[in-house]
Amino acid sequence: MPIFRYKGYGREGKETAGTVTADTPRGAREKLKADGILATAIEAEASAPQGGFSLRHRVGLPELALLTRRLATLVGASMPLFEAVATLVEQERPGELRSVLIRVKERLAEGKGLAAALAEEQPLFSESYISMVAAGAASGALDTILERLADFLEEQEAIRSRVTSALAYPLLMAVVGCGVMLFLLAFVIPKITTVFADNKAALPLITIVLLKVSTILRKGWWLLLLAAAAGVIAYKRMMKSAAFHLKRDGLLLRFPLFGPLMQKLLLARFASILGLLLSSGVPVIMAMEITGEALVNRAYRLFLSDARSELMEGGKLSATLGRSPLFPPLLIHMIGIGEQSGTLDAMLNKAGTAFEREFDTATTRFMALLEPVMVLSMGLAVGFVVVAVLLPIFQLNQLVK
Repeated sequence: MPIFRYKGYGREGKETAGTVTADTPRGAREKLKADGILATAIEAEASAPQGGFSLRHRVGLPELALLTRRLATLVGASMPLFEAVATLVEQERPGELRSVLIRVKERLAEGKGLAAALAEEQPLFSESYISMVAAGAASGALDTILERLADFLEEQEAIRSRVTSALAYPLLMAVVGCGVMLFLLAFVIPKITTVFADNKAALPLITIVLLKVSTILRKGWWLLLLAAAAGVIAYKRMMKSAAFHLKRDGLLLRFPLFGPLMQKLLLARFASILGLLLSSGVPVIMAMEITGEALVNRAYRLFLSDARSELMEGGKLSATLGRSPLFPPLLIHMIGIGEQSGTLDAMLNKAGTAFEREFDTATTRFMALLEPVMVLSMGLAVGFVVVAVLLPIFQLNQLVK
């Protein structure tokens, strides 16, 4: 809902200013009038989402983690929740996050709890975030829960940064390599082929292949673009099918090198989120549901949904997860120990840390292997072009002699 800034006079005739949420300026004026405020000026806040367009995706994990930690600090200092959020509003610079905080503050002023106020700001605040806040408010340990949430968000951002940094150099090499090859095939090779135009000798197969590829790129580039666009459209339509999505996610887990790497990341996320929810007082059934929704892979989501049904019937988590190859014996064993000793949340947190370390090690090895593979691939591609051009030149020299 849009946010409007207003200036006016209150019941006692004093000047007042602030913000109000409403669908239209007229609705904002009527809402202020009901509160006893005579508005003299109303204007839409620049950063407020209007016309159904949302900028929430611009709030990243670092900003959300910092906001969570600041709120934890204020709540831990025994500041009332409304005053803590109001302080964050004053401290935050104009932008989407400030608009969100203003809406949360107004809901708190209406008597809603913090979890209910945040729930209306999804997907900025995930379901796991809201559930943990609700559990912390119910248990009286909201500041501790918010600190844990901030730590978790910072860890997730650190993982994302490591993956992004690791992929930056190989992606740059791939883009540069493809650009060089396209330039050679579209502009350089056609000029060289004029040397062979009057030559009646048979060209080597490798040269014929190169010339065919060059011709396709020069004359049929629009067909390639249409085919690429059609492929993208078809893929997006197939992605709407749950069955196709499930098959794709299952296939990704079986990819050489990439599959095991992705599985370690999913296991680290599963163990960390589930352990965090359980340690925050969220019931295990609800925690399993939230954890399943937090995992992007449909194969894991589907199994965790079935596992939750078994847990509702009285089954044990370790026995249920042990029937799937998606969960390694190490994790199953640690969960079993946690169930027997009553320290399931602590064991899950340890498992999450262990899998995160394995993911870091595997990522380092993967990138160490990927870089020379990329260099070798570029060398082979350029070598193919050089050999395809030089072979007929050598043949011409032989004919001249």
